[in-house]
Amino acid sequence: MMLVPRDVVIVGASAAGLATAEALRNKGYDGTLTLVGDEPHLPYDRPPLSKQVLAGDWQPEKVRLRDDAAIARLDADFRLGRSAVGLDTARREVRLNDGAQVAYDSLVIATGVTPRRLPGDDLAGVHVLRTLDDALTLRTHLLARPKVVVVGAGFLGAEVAAVARTMGLEVTLVDPLPVPMHRQFGDRIGQLVAQMHSDRGVELRLGVGVSRFLESAGRVVSVELADGTKLDADLVLVAVGSTPATGWLTDSGLPLGNGVECGARCQAAPGIYAAGDVASWHNPHFGLRMRVEHRLNATEQGMAVAAGILGEQRPFAPIPYFWSDQYDARIQAYGIFPEHADVTIVHGSPDDRSFVAAYGHEGKTVGVLGWNSHRELRAHRRLVVDHAPHPASAPK
Repeated sequence: MMLVPRDVVIVGASAAGLATAEALRNKGYDGTLTLVGDEPHLPYDRPPLSKQVLAGDWQPEKVRLRDDAAIARLDADFRLGRSAVGLDTARREVRLNDGAQVAYDSLVIATGVTPRRLPGDDLAGVHVLRTLDDALTLRTHLLARPKVVVVGAGFLGAEVAAVARTMGLEVTLVDPLPVPMHRQFGDRIGQLVAQMHSDRGVELRLGVGVSRFLESAGRVVSVELADGTKLDADLVLVAVGSTPATGWLTDSGLPLGNGVECGARCQAAPGIYAAGDVASWHNPHFGLRMRVEHRLNATEQGMAVAAGILGEQRPFAPIPYFWSDQYDARIQAYGIFPEHADVTIVHGSPDDRSFVAAYGHEGKTVGVLGWNSHRELRAHRRLVVDHAPHPASAPK
């Protein structure tokens, strides 16, 4: 019989960390809960940072995930503004940057990711966007109506470019890949994203990387590309991806690859689990190890970890869901989107900017994407759930 732990420590006062804590309480756990967060804020929602918060449509308090009453009901010890700097698995203690040692029976690692950096991006006028404070600072600087260069045309870069252009700013979007969101969805969808931005006046510099940032008196003044082109810039956003926040675990003995490596039940070692962006686990639905940086996964994985702490033995096998809002387009997706996947339009038409595309790999449908087609996309999600033959290779 498994003993229920009396002390659960969650490192990461994030969506995943909060979901774990709430699920534990909802399942009747009455032991001690400690949540450690390196930001001063209670858990908040990150997707609106690059959209509603940056655009000024939402005030900061609107991104809070729970109000004060709900936080109080958790009966948890929130250690905010403090970060974990070490883990002793033998002593079952987490070491914090204020010198505290926090003991645990079960530990949940939900520290998320940190933005990748580029040489010279410490200049004034060069920004990254990960936290609420990052978004508020970036918003303030955008209101000064600068010339904007966004380096990186993935989800984050494309969304920020859309907000800045909607504000009427001069925007250039740079990426070494041939189309925006190439890594996420491939050439066909990326071409549509490129056309959408181009139609709204964004200057695209694709297929070329950044060589360096040029400065004057410590402030960025231009971005030099690998082909020698110089782009005038008052403000630069660096959005070139992120890395799992595992530096504090280097000497812990935990398996660290692309994140904290876990089994199918999100367990990395006895009594130690990972959830959210930092977790790498084997998803039995796809037969793959994956790490998912998407909002819904953080909640679902936090709930799965809570179940595991309390003795449930179910593997975590979700169909990932994620979305991006840019201008008047909502792009939503279920599943995975391998490089070189076969892409077939199964509803609507890209010409009308309302369609569903199915992604096939090794003859099976592994992902579906909807562009302004929410209802139809949900209907086609079943193709991924059922491992259905990809429509391009299905019998006629």
